[in-house]
Order: sequence, then structure tokens, then C-alpha cells
Amino acid sequence: MAIAAPPSRRADGTQRRALIERAHALGVPRDYARAHRLRLQREPARLTSIGLDIHGREQWLTPSAARAFAAMRGAALHDDVDLQVVSAFRSIEYQLGILERKLARGLPMDEILRVSAAPGYSEHHSGRALDLTTPGFAPLEEEFERSPAFAWLSRNAARFGFALSYPRENPHGIAYEPWHWVSRRAWAMP
Repeated sequence: MAIAAPPSRRADGTQRRALIERAHALGVPRDYARAHRLRLQREPARLTSIGLDIHGREQWLTPSAARAFAAMRGAALHDDVDLQVVSAFRSIEYQLGILERKLARGLPMDEILRVSAAPGYSEHHSGRALDLTTPGFAPLEEEFERSPAFAWLSRNAARFGFALSYPRENPHGIAYEPWHWVSRRAWAMP
């Protein structure tokens, strides 16, 4: 399988505003950011491949987050824990497509926004967020919290600069996502 080129089309300020405006037209409340205590996420200028996800699609992170994830994944494998990528970088435009597909399936906007950040506000736009799974556990399901991978991440992810973004009762009103981890700081190899 050929390696795809990194996503090169980054939304500039005008494009970002237009995509967010389309999301508002679809029903994302205008006070979404304030109400959910979320800030706009800028798409990165550079992305680095982290390999294929569980569906065979090329995935990307910022260079710093990619290095940190490679080190974290290696440490996990050393401890017999297999961290598999479900998704990483997603553009604002891609996030809008997710919202549109869910609306087309008949899901109400408030339900969609409980499990997916609105376009412009997803940490995936930053190129620093990962959705992870491990063999034997359904991807993007709460059952991941019972996996050895989640236990390992809970004990070790901070050493690599990663944190769980949406714990139970998080202030953003987003459903608990034990699979969603974000690089919170620049990370350097020890």
C-alpha cells in the first residue's frame, strides 16, 4: 500500500470561519464555545505520518506529538500493551463532514455534540490528539476503560506528555472518552 502525502490543505482564517458558519447553519449553537468551555483549534502547518490506523488509513500528528507517541507506543509494547490508532489529525472540513453524516442519519444536534466536538473545536484539528484502541476491545467504546491499554495509559501517558481529555464529568459536556488522548506539551526524548 502506498503511503499518502500528508494533508496539505490547512484552513486559513477565512476558510475556518466559513466552515464554522456552515456548522452554525446546520444547528451548532452560536454560544457553543463558551457553553462548552472549548477554544478554537488551529490546524498545524506540518504533520508527520504515524503509520496506518486500524482501518488501514494513513494517520498524521504534529512532529512533536508524533515523536512522543512513537516513544509512548514503544514503551507500551515493551510492557506487552498494543496501542492501536483509530484516528489522529482531522481537518475542520472533515469534522464538518462527520457532523453532516450524523445529521443525515437522523441524529439530533445535541446528541451529536455530546460525542463529537463541533467543527473548529475538536482537538483532532490540532494534530496532537489520538483516539486509541487495543486488540480485543471495540474502538471508540467505553469498554476501552477496562483494557490493559487504558490502565497502562492511565499510569504512563503523562510521562510522554499525553493526557485524557474527556474524563467522566468533564467541564466540556462531552461524553466520557477513555480512548481520546492529547499531547498537552512539547515533549523531548529523555
